[in-house]
Amino acid sequence: MNIALNLVRIARFAAEDRAPRVRQFTDETKEYLERLEKAERSSRFEPTFQKFKIEFERLRKTSAFDPEYIDDLHTWANILTHRAKLA
Repeated sequence: MNIALNLVRIARFAAEDRAPRVRQFTDETKEYLERLEKAERSSRFEPTFQKFKIEFERLRKTSAFDPEYIDDLHTWANILTHRAKLA
């Protein structure tokens, strides 16, 4: 849930073109992701986790905060929230 919440924060700061805050929460999210990598995960969540890791690397390297970037962040926040409830 921390990751999903951070994705929404990143989207908000991206929409406001506040790159330092985007980086701050992107770095924090990367740390959460590294911890989750080491944690036990349900087999049901695993495919989503693997897809998100790949997608997060792409999002993390993005410097153009366009509407598609912001939409992708919101989409993944929704997916992760939904999957957390099902895990």
